[in-house]
Amino acid sequence: MLKTIISEEYIRIVRYLEIAIVILLISLLYNFLAIDKKASKTLFIDAKNIDTVVSSLQKHGYTVTYVDKLMIQLGKTPKTGWYTLNRKGVGRYTFFRQLFLHKSQTMDIVVFAGETHDALIKRVTNDMKLKSEKLYEEYKVLSNFKEADIFAGHYSVARKADERALMHYLFGESKKILNLFIEKNFQNKPDHFELKVLLTIASIIQKESNNIEEMPHISAVIYNRLKKNMKLQMDSTLNYGPYSHTIVTSERIKSDTSYYNTYKHKGLPPYPLGTISVNALHAAMFPSKNAYLFFMLKPDGKHAFCNTYEKHLENIKIFRAYQKEREKEKKKLEKSLEETKKYCLDSNETNVSTSTKAIK
Repeated sequence: MLKTIISEEYIRIVRYLEIAIVILLISLLYNFLAIDKKASKTLFIDAKNIDTVVSSLQKHGYTVTYVDKLMIQLGKTPKTGWYTLNRKGVGRYTFFRQLFLHKSQTMDIVVFAGETHDALIKRVTNDMKLKSEKLYEEYKVLSNFKEADIFAGHYSVARKADERALMHYLFGESKKILNLFIEKNFQNKPDHFELKVLLTIASIIQKESNNIEEMPHISAVIYNRLKKNMKLQMDSTLNYGPYSHTIVTSERIKSDTSYYNTYKHKGLPPYPLGTISVNALHAAMFPSKNAYLFFMLKPDGKHAFCNTYEKHLENIKIFRAYQKEREKEKKKLEKSLEETKKYCLDSNETNVSTSTKAIK
């Protein structure tokens, strides 16, 4: 009987030891699992809760297991921000427990309203010494609308952020802005097409004017013309892609056959034109209530809005007369400067001649 008890106890102890050894081996194997070397070393962590922390890591190329998640919870509670992760010479336990010890140095970048993603990428490539090819690759993966995915504004980014980290951050922060706008202004969540239409209208408004007071009036003109099945006939729609900073001429209007040419085609352009501000998006959502169908630039830099083509022609005449007068003043000024320059040269020659005679 005693032998049987001892035997059973021995077997039980052996089993416990085997289980302990297996757990220990699994733990050791886990600790030596490779940390994703190709993942971004410097990244932005959204630390709203443990799920957003895990999501941030996964977006930047890290594989996060259930055990990793436990390690993060046992470690220091992170704050939202940029971090440079120490992956060198540490095991998986240490890496995930001490994940948020090293905050990154940051710098400010500006995303200008109305610029294309090409312009933004060129500027960021230069300012942050990144590779434009990789930035384009990341942009294409994340973009939903070709343009207007990233909102205009000031962004604080890590100086050592790589292409993936930077693009995920810009898209992520812009998505927060858009989601907040949707939450405030929509009863039902809009689908992809609705958002695309809204962003396209906002991008036209943004290209036409930076004046916040005028934006709802320009929005009204767009909606009023669309309702009447009229062509938009707006220069701004031809400022797309490589033509974003090109002056629209009558020759360009005749030669451009794309659907961005709203002088030839009815409806909206196929995609947004560039980066937008929240003000432009708000104007696209809430146009002013009027019957405006036309607007024309005024001498003071603002726009004159009207309902009829006859009044629009009057506004065109006023602005063209101003342009002619301005051209005259410009020529007068150029002539005056030329005469002043000539007088100065003649005076110098006279002074030199007088000085030479005095020396003799």
